Amino acid sequence: MSVILGEGDLLDTNGDLCEAGYAFSQVKKYSRSQIKRKKLRIKEWDYYCFCDGDYAVALTVADNSYMSLGSVSVLDFSHIKYITKSKMGFMPRGRLNMPSDCMSGNVLFRKGGVNIEFTVNADGTRTLKSEFEKFDGKKDLACEFVLDGYAGDNITVSIPFEEKRRFYYNTKINCLKGSGWFEIGDDRHEFTEGFAGLDWGRGVWPYKNTWYWSSLSCEVNGKPFGLNLGYGFGKPVASENTVFYDGNAYKLDKVDFDIPYTCGEKDYLKPWKITDDKARLEFVFYPMIDRKDKMHALFLSTDQHQVFGKFYGKAILDDGTILTVSDKIGFAEHVVNKW
Repeated sequence: MSVILGEGDLLDTNGDLCEAGYAFSQVKKYSRSQIKRKKLRIKEWDYYCFCDGDYAVALTVADNSYMSLGSVSVLDFSHIKYITKSKMGFMPRGRLNMPSDCMSGNVLFRKGGVNIEFTVNADGTRTLKSEFEKFDGKKDLACEFVLDGYAGDNITVSIPFEEKRRFYYNTKINCLKGSGWFEIGDDRHEFTEGFAGLDWGRGVWPYKNTWYWSSLSCEVNGKPFGLNLGYGFGKPVASENTVFYDGNAYKLDKVDFDIPYTCGEKDYLKPWKITDDKARLEFVFYPMIDRKDKMHALFLSTDQHQVFGKFYGKAILDDGTILTVSDKIGFAEHVVNKW
C-alpha cells in the first residue's frame, strides 16, 4: 500500500527522501541546496503541453546541470505533421533558478534567438510565452497562452531510485483550462479554448532509465476530465496513476501500456491498449503523430516516442461512476535515456 505523503521537507540531512509516496498536492518542500549527490546529476524541468484538438504546442525548459534545454513543438493534427526545435546550453549548474514548487515562481530560458517564459501570476493564472527564430528553418515562431488558476487536485509523487540519495519528485497538473495563440511567420492559429497539462520534475537521476507516460486533459459531460498514467522509473513504491474529474483525483494502482509489435519491434503508430490491474481503466489509444527523437552523442543518448492520438474508452471512479471518453486527443510515450 502506497504511503500518502505528509507535509515537511522532501530530503533529510543525508540527502535521502524523508518519505516515499504520493499526495494530491505538493506537500513536500524541495530545495536544491539539500541535495547531497554530485551536482551534475541534478535534473529540473517544467513542461507544458496545450491542446485544443486541432493543434498542440509543447514548451519545455530544463536545467539538467551539465546541459540546459529550451524546446518548442507545434503539432498539426489536421495535416498530421509537427515541428520540434530545441536550443541547448552548457553547464548551467542551477543557474536557471528553477522554482522550488509548482504553484509559484517563474521560469526563464534565453539563448541564441530562443526565449521561453513561464510566469505564475499573483491571481494564480499562468502565462506561457515563447519566441523562436527560424523555427521552421526560415520563419520565426511566437506564442502566448494564459491558463486559468487551478484549485483542484494534482498528483505528486516522491520516489527513490536504487542508489542512496537519488530520487524523483514530480507533480503533474492536468486540466489547466486556457486560451492563446501561436504564429509561424504570417500563419496564425487562435486557441479560443483548450486545456494544458504541466509536468514539473525535480530530482537526482541515474544515468540509464526508461519510462512510460500518458496524459489527457479534456471535458467529459461538460466537466474537466484528465488522465495521468506512468511507470518504469525508480522503485515501485508509489504510482502517479490518476484519473481527474471535476477537480478531484481518483487514484489507480498499476497500469500497463500494451504497445503492438511489428517484425519484433514496437510499432508506435498502431493502436495501443491502456488498462489497469483493478479493471477501472480500459482505453484504446489511436495514434496520429509519433513525435520521435533519437540521438547519440558521446556519453548521451535518447530514444523517445511521444505519440499524440485519440483516446476511446472508460474510467471508473471510486464511487462506481463510469465515465466514457471518446475522440479526445492526448499523448502516450515511451522514453529510453542515457543522460
